[in-house]
Parts: sequence; C-alpha cells; structure tokens
Amino acid sequence: MTETVLLVGGGGREHAIARALAASDCDLYACASNRNPGIARVAEGFEALDSTDTGPVVEYAEAVDATLAVVGPESYLAAGVVDALDDAGVYAFGPKRAEARIETDKRFQREFMAEHDIPGCPDFATFTDPEAAAAYIDESNGDLAVKPTGLTGGKGVRVTGDQVTKAEAKGYVRESDYGEFVLEERLVGEEFTVQAFVADGEVRVTPAVQDHKRAYEGDEGPNTGGMGSYSDAVAHLPFMTESEYEDAVDVIEATVDALDGYRGVLYGQFMLDADGPKVVEFNARFGDPEAMNTLPVLETDFLDVLTAARDGEALPELAFAERATVCKYAVPEGYPTDPKSGAKVKVDEQSVARTVESATDESSGGEPRDSAGDALLSYASVDEREDGIYTTTSRSFAVVGLGDTIAEAETVAERALAVAGEEGLRIRHDIGKADLVQQRIDHLNDLRSA
Repeated sequence: MTETVLLVGGGGREHAIARALAASDCDLYACASNRNPGIARVAEGFEALDSTDTGPVVEYAEAVDATLAVVGPESYLAAGVVDALDDAGVYAFGPKRAEARIETDKRFQREFMAEHDIPGCPDFATFTDPEAAAAYIDESNGDLAVKPTGLTGGKGVRVTGDQVTKAEAKGYVRESDYGEFVLEERLVGEEFTVQAFVADGEVRVTPAVQDHKRAYEGDEGPNTGGMGSYSDAVAHLPFMTESEYEDAVDVIEATVDALDGYRGVLYGQFMLDADGPKVVEFNARFGDPEAMNTLPVLETDFLDVLTAARDGEALPELAFAERATVCKYAVPEGYPTDPKSGAKVKVDEQSVARTVESATDESSGGEPRDSAGDALLSYASVDEREDGIYTTTSRSFAVVGLGDTIAEAETVAERALAVAGEEGLRIRHDIGKADLVQQRIDHLNDLRSA
C-alpha cells in the first residue's frame, strides 16, 4: 500500500523533510501557515493553514486520506496538533502536547531532568516574580543564562558575561512580557546537537551538528534562529572525541527512558566542556538548520522509520553516508533586529545544483566535477509572487554543501551561494571555514588543559 503522508510545517527544516519523503514511495501532502514553494513543487497538494488551529489541519489530513503525518515546527506541537491528529485516527510522528513540554516549557524541562537524575543538568532556579529574579542575578557569584520558560524562536536567551551585563539582565526580566524565567549557570564550551528518532522507547541517533546562532561572522551580534551549521563525515565533530559523542547519546537515552510514551524526534543541544557534555536544552523536533545537515546524508529510507514507529515495529538501524555537510542561511538585510523584506531571490533548487555540477575541479586538471546532488537549496520564509520569489522578514533560504570533508562541503556551499548574489541578503560566510573550525578545536583544548 502506498502511504499518504501529511507534512505539517513550511520552513527550511520541512523542505528538507519533504525532499527526504519525496525520495520514498509515498504520496506527499503539506500544510503550513506559509506557502513554501520548494515543498509545493514535490507535494501532491499544499494548503495554507493557521499554525495554531488544529481543526483545519485535521480536516486537511482527512480530506487527503493521510495514513501518516510528520509535524515539524514547535508551534504546532505546542498547539496540540499531534493530539488532534491522533484523535482523528491519523498517526503523527511527533510528541503530543504533554510530552512536547520537554521543549515548550523550560521550567518543566529542568525540573524533569533534576527529578529523574538526567546527566548534564546545570544548576538552575525558576522565577515568576521579576524582582526575585533580579535579586538572584545580583546575588549570583557567576554568570547566568536567563531563559524565558516558553517558546521564543531561539531568540529569548540572554547570557551575562557574554551578551549582556547583569544590569541589562535585570532590566530584561523586569521589562519583558515573558512572565516566567529559568535562571541557570552559564555553560562555557562548544555547543553541538544530537538528534534522535524515538518511538516505543527505542532511540536511533544521528551525527552531531554544530549550529551558529549569532547573526554575524566571528560569532558576533544577537542570537538568531540559526545562521547555519556543519557536520563531519563521522558521527562526532572535530573538537570532540567519539566517547564525548557517546556521552551525549547516553543523555538522550536516559531522557527517553524517563519520558512516558515519547515519539518523534528528540533534539539534544549540548555544551561540551572539559568535564563532558552538559544539556543546554531539549527540543521536541528536528532542528532548523540541523535537519538540513542530517537528512541529506541519511541512507535509510525515512518513510521506513515512520511506518515502523506507527506499526509498533523495531525502528530500523540508521545508515549515513560518510560525507560532511555545511549549511549556510541567506537572511534579509537587517535580520534579526530590523529585517528588510522584498528582495528578489535569484536561485532555486535546479540552479544551485547546476552551478556545482558545471564547476571544474582543479585537482582533476580542470575536468568537470561530477557532483550532482552535492548542493541542495531549502526555502524557508519566502513570498512567492507571479514574477518570482521574494524575501520576507525571516530567514529566506539555506544552501547545503556536501563533501568528503568539511572544507570541501564548505567550498560547495559557497560556490552554490555565489549564484544567489547578496543584494538584499546577508550570509555568514565563515561557517564551516577551516579557521573557524580550528578555533573550536583550540577552545576545547584550552578548556581541557586549564
């Protein structure tokens, strides 16, 4: 039987999911609050729906006779879309609202970790009174991460001693509208992510990825939803050991053991210091951009993972191509503080792929390099008009380069991005560059020898 899969969400992460599903034997439909032209091109149908209203999502699933659903964004999980689809008899690969609290409620997340002795939990305190939170900041001997308990799109955290002063942090908790905060010890090291497929207590992990949250090159500027990321041709990253990667996997497995009935993707964001990985946060879905690093090298049929989870079968063991990836986002000028919309996007999936296919490889004497599929474009937030595709005020599109090494993947990504130009766009060109990767290695070596 051919499966009919409904993909819920319309960002770059979901474009990567759609591409993975399009390679499987299924009929793909999609719905989201924004129309993603890349998803629309590979789907049988695409419906624009309110991201917080479960009713229309269920109605669309029933209209297309969906046999499976994949829920991408956290906003849909928080709204209870998985619960509503389940009630309608459509299996959705994603956690129900109660289990999604591991991401959507940071107070719950930390208290859950403490209650179940999950390794890597930092010291923390929670506050609903802004004056009490401000007093805690004043009294703290060390630096703190100041986190609103709810969803903030990756932009709500303020870190003293790094992004803000203690005075600015006190102003933040007093003046913001978030209401409740978790204040925790500042973790210093190198961040990385491990994503896992989870169903019926089983865990299948993917290679580690390092995201780059800061807006500008050199890790400067405010936090964003993610400016790009890279992975290596092996499961761990250059600044970490294989055993440190396995320590992070142990944390994810311990968390799944403690969660009741969790299914979907569990994303562990870690800070690696001299003592091993600490948990920055958990997310209840694929990362964006990390999904764009992981899914292109997944050799196991993604649909097989979904059907096994639905049918209560053992999840297939995952196989990954031994290739490195570098993902770079193109964002509108002024992003994230004062983004300017309306710039025309000059590339699509085909033009990005053709650029790399036609490039010459100097190491082979100038012969055309056979690299079809080595550069992939994923649309994120764009406005498709009759005369073309234009930027909005959020991240526009991402290009992923694949190669035998991080350096080769970075070159592929840059070559593909050159087609887009930078009129009205901004890109962090340093992501995946050899000197920035070496800085990560040197940083960890310094911490270990201190």
